[in-house]
Amino acid sequence: MTGDSLGAVTVDRDRRDVDGDPSTGSDASLALDDQLCFALYTASRAMTGRYRPWLDELGLSYPQYLVMLALWEHGPTTIGTLGRRLQLGTATLSPLLQRMEAEGLVRRERRPEDQRSVIVTSTAHGDALQEKAPSVRTRMCDALGMESEDRDRVVRELHAIIASLDRGGDATV
Repeated sequence: MTGDSLGAVTVDRDRRDVDGDPSTGSDASLALDDQLCFALYTASRAMTGRYRPWLDELGLSYPQYLVMLALWEHGPTTIGTLGRRLQLGTATLSPLLQRMEAEGLVRRERRPEDQRSVIVTSTAHGDALQEKAPSVRTRMCDALGMESEDRDRVVRELHAIIASLDRGGDATV
């Protein structure tokens, strides 16, 4: 059988382009499985789903996990900076932080010198989860059958894609 499989998505690498001639080297294929955007989308959904049971053990949703990772890495952070770092708008981030504050994971406080700016800080309860969090990354690598070098290479390649798109590169990849 040709192709690779990730969950329910099967990718046939021998698929012909729109003209039916694989020798043309054309990037014109409109087959869904030939689209990089679809592969990234389905991989993201599959990974998020795989994370769910491990994050349930920590009492975190996937977006909450991302917030905690950012806070553990950078410490107290403004909502604006956190939103930029996580690529989340205020309309998404604010209710997420409200829920996290209600659960005792974070604290939000207005900056005394600028009341328009709100600082988000991990609480003692949120910080305590940091000790358990590395197992999530390890489990994902194990589930993927990836060594750390492979994971690091894939992350670098994805960051290169993101940087290219942020620079206004050809988004038809």
